[in-house]
Amino acid sequence: MAEATAPKSYSLDAVKKPLKRARVNRPSKLRTSITPGTVLIILAGRDKGKRVVFLKQLESGLLLVTGPFKVNRVPLRRVNQRYVIATSTKVDVSGSDVAKFDDSYFAGEQKKKEKKSEGEFFETEKKEKKVVSQARKDDQAAVDDKILAAVASEPLLKEYLSARFSLTSGDKPHRMQF
Repeated sequence: MAEATAPKSYSLDAVKKPLKRARVNRPSKLRTSITPGTVLIILAGRDKGKRVVFLKQLESGLLLVTGPFKVNRVPLRRVNQRYVIATSTKVDVSGSDVAKFDDSYFAGEQKKKEKKSEGEFFETEKKEKKVVSQARKDDQAAVDDKILAAVASEPLLKEYLSARFSLTSGDKPHRMQF
């Protein structure tokens, strides 16, 4: 009786199927210290050290925050909760409507890159400054109006939000009460 041996070549139809992954990307769980109206300190990025007001958690798990813009120049933006410290200070944000803000609101426009000729490649052009649309400005103003009214009602809260957070030598952040 002849033993069955492996064939010398395999057919092209025997293509491996990729394994199905059981993982599903879920938004991260919101920290218990972060609730709508909590003042947060941003730890990284262009606004690091600034205090902002938390509005809501987006579907992606990122936090929607605002400065307000008139107080500390922080616009409506998304921040990962890993890069914030929650403080015990609260602001009343119940009047502001943030239902229309989601991750698609912050998605940038995709531009197709054009191929440049050799002459254009070596020319140094100044980059065009990004212009903020009027709709974005109106959205910012609508959200900030309600928050600014709440900030004005609290003494020294406007100064607190406009002040930057920083550490100096000798400061022990793990012992600080925020």
